[in-house]
Amino acid sequence: DSRFVTLTQKHIRGRLAETILALKANYGIENDGKTLNVIMNRYDLASLSNMSTSNAIRTLSSFATEGLIEISGRKIKILNEEELAKISRLG
Repeated sequence: DSRFVTLTQKHIRGRLAETILALKANYGIENDGKTLNVIMNRYDLASLSNMSTSNAIRTLSSFATEGLIEISGRKIKILNEEELAKISRLG
């Protein structure tokens, strides 16, 4: 039920932040302690967040500019998990 509410009622930033945190919870992180231990293309990440690929790309870029994540190809490194959790909670 919680996931359904997330996908239908949260704003784009909240959905993507929650998806990134869910990926961390499900797949873990690499030895550096920050990089998600999963490789995702933008289309799949957008699908998991119930948004268009272009919205996912823009939001990822926004998160990177804000210093919340770092993107290297298909890898995502979480730099500020607390702020991502806050964005996810506030939706």
